Amino acid sequence: MKDYSELNTLQVDALKEISNIGAGNAATSLSVMLNRKIDMSVPRAQIAPFAEIVEVVGGADKEVVGGYLHVGGEMPMGLLFLLQKEQVMFFMDILFSKEGDTQEWNDMYESAFKEIVNILAGSYLNAIAMFTKAVLNPSVPSMAIDMAGAILGEVLQQIGEVSDYALIIENIFIEEEREITGHFFFLPEPETLEVLMNSLGVL
Repeated sequence: MKDYSELNTLQVDALKEISNIGAGNAATSLSVMLNRKIDMSVPRAQIAPFAEIVEVVGGADKEVVGGYLHVGGEMPMGLLFLLQKEQVMFFMDILFSKEGDTQEWNDMYESAFKEIVNILAGSYLNAIAMFTKAVLNPSVPSMAIDMAGAILGEVLQQIGEVSDYALIIENIFIEEEREITGHFFFLPEPETLEVLMNSLGVL
């Protein structure tokens, strides 16, 4: 098994369960970081070919902020988090008490965004490790502001050989009456899916 397109219903449901647990952990951790209650809706997980995945964030020409990290260990994969640029300011407003005044991106915001990516990625990876007992070693996140298609292309060059499909997890962050939608893309290296499904007992 080398491709998400080969998964059956039971296997997809197992991934969705991991996503649910990861999202719950992420909401708790973000609330602590931002010192404000952040809720997350039940994440929506879908499988899509690379040719289509940029469409979920508004198209290849949509300007986004992307955070990427590589996961080594027993289940190597790439993790890419994309958030539309105008929406990422939501987190900056809360974190730095700007109340809607955040405009220009700077090094402080970059560090904060990378920490948010760390929290989200760690939450999902911890959920995977809890189910599989696998050792996962995430790298320090890198960050870019560019068109979604350009960021995805750069990430795929860094990973090398990957599946033609990605697992996409849509996260909706809710703070009082504001909602922000971000997307996590799980990009497995060859053989990772088989190891994951076997560890989950659904191969």
